[in-house]
Order: sequence, then structure tokens, then C-alpha cells
Amino acid sequence: MTLNEKEQTGLKPFIIANPIYDTVFKRLMENLKIVKFFISTILGQQVTAVDVLPQEFTHKKKNDDKACDATKKEDKTAPYSIYRVDFMATILTKEGEYRKVLIEVQKSLGTIDVHRFRKYLGEQYSKRETVIIDKVNRELTLPITTIYILGSKLAEIKCSCLKVGRTYTDMLTDKTVAVKDDFIEKLTHDSYVIQVGRITDIRYTTRLEKLISIFEQSYFVEAGSEAVKEYRYQPAPDDEEIILIAETLHEMGVDPEERRRIENEAEYIRTIDDTYGFQIREQAKALEESKKALEEKEQENAKLREKIAEMEHLLRNKQVE
Repeated sequence: MTLNEKEQTGLKPFIIANPIYDTVFKRLMENLKIVKFFISTILGQQVTAVDVLPQEFTHKKKNDDKACDATKKEDKTAPYSIYRVDFMATILTKEGEYRKVLIEVQKSLGTIDVHRFRKYLGEQYSKRETVIIDKVNRELTLPITTIYILGSKLAEIKCSCLKVGRTYTDMLTDKTVAVKDDFIEKLTHDSYVIQVGRITDIRYTTRLEKLISIFEQSYFVEAGSEAVKEYRYQPAPDDEEIILIAETLHEMGVDPEERRRIENEAEYIRTIDDTYGFQIREQAKALEESKKALEEKEQENAKLREKIAEMEHLLRNKQVE
């Protein structure tokens, strides 16, 4: 039974797999219609063509505990768990502009790995991409846009969907410059951040709200598993892309083998968090305490400098007398 039929018969919410996990999100990114809808909805602009390439890695569970390339032949004697999948998509916008879109998912409950993000971003800035223009393959340096899907919450940012945009401003007149330049576009970029832990109170009225409802996390616990949840939004017949996403996630959510793979990934993440999470959090706490102590010391030094300045002022006045 399709979701359209479920909606028409008034059936209760249905099970879907949790897309925050790499195993599941990778399945979504294998469908070009879903990718086009996902990117165009996040960016708020129409995408006419897309070519997506997953940068996939696995973690080898052996004593050496080393990462290996997922494209190599799998050793059936040792279990592997996908722990990171980055996606790079080349898109063509309605305006005829080619762009490189980087999509990064971090499920980890610990500290966000900024160093990895910066390293990956630097690698992509240095690469040229092949695009077809007038039926001819051309290597171009493309402008970059980044989309980050975070399992962790940014402490000071309370919204679930954040756009970090750029404007050109004339510094002398403080006026916005309307035109764009290729040099600037290829050396700077816009970013979009989705905090899945802050997706609440969804109204389901816009394309963006319907899309992020897929990532909303609160019902996963109620479904009895981090791998699946009860999806409460009933897509309307004209929500074609949402129906396609929900059906794909539903297929994974009810497939025992797929659920096993998702649960394995969840267990791997929990193990990593148990092993390193406490240490990371303690280091972050110690760093924050050191920062606070330095600020207090600087305040004390500032007061001392003020006192010294006052004494010097009094001394100069006395010498004048």
C-alpha cells in the first residue's frame, strides 16, 4: 500500500527510518529526484540538473582501529560500520549557473568536528569539477555552497534552519553592491545549517517545513528505536517529493536487514560517544573554565592598570605643583 492509499484510507502514522544516519541518508541521496528537491528546497532556488557523488568511508573494527576506503573489497570476516558519508553535488540553477554543493551530516552527540569540516572544505576548494557545456566536457572551478545537517545543537543558535549568507557592501558608502563577481564567488560561500534537535512545532505549510519534518527526532524514542520513528505528517497527493522520501524511508524502516544496519551504526556511534564523548566534554569544560579564568585575570589586570594610571596622573600633578 502506497502512502497515498494510506492517506486516503485515513491510516495512522507510519514507520520511517531515521535519515540522520549515514546509512539512511545515503539511500535518499541515491535518488536524483529527491536530491534535486532537497537542495532546491534548502537553497530556496530551482535546480534544473544535479550530479551527486558520495564521499564514503567505513570504519574497520579491528585491533588496529584504522579507517579504510569503502570502495575497497570488503573483508567478510570483519564487520564494517559506515561512520561518515559526505556528499558533493554539482548543480545547475535555473539562472544557468553551475555550483558545487557540499552536504555533510554529523550524527555524533559530542563536539562538532570543525577540523574535519574545514579540511574537507579546503580539499573541495582546491578541486576543479567537470561539467558539460554545449555538449563539451569542461573543467571549471565552481562556486561552493555548504549544507550541514547536525545531530548536535549549536549552543547559541536556537533556530532549526539557519542561512549564513553574503552581501557585497561598499565600505565607503555602506551601500549594498547588487552585482556579483566571479573572483569573490569562488573564494567565499553561503552556508545552510539544519539542527535536527531543534526541529519542533512544525506547521507543515511550506516546502521547507515538510522537508525538515522528515528529520524531526522526538518520535524515534516513542517508536522504540533510534533507527525508526512514527511519521506523523500525512503527505497530501500533491506532495510528490515528500511522498517519495517517506516511501523510501518507510521501505528501509520495515526491512529487517536495513534496520539491522541502521542499529549497527547507532550502536557504533554510542560506543564512540561512550569511549571518547566524556573525554571530549571534559576537555571542553576545562577549556571553558580556563577561558573564564583568563577573562577574570584580564579584568583584574585592567583594574590594576587603571589604578597605576591614576597614581601616575596624581604624581605628575604633584610634580607640577
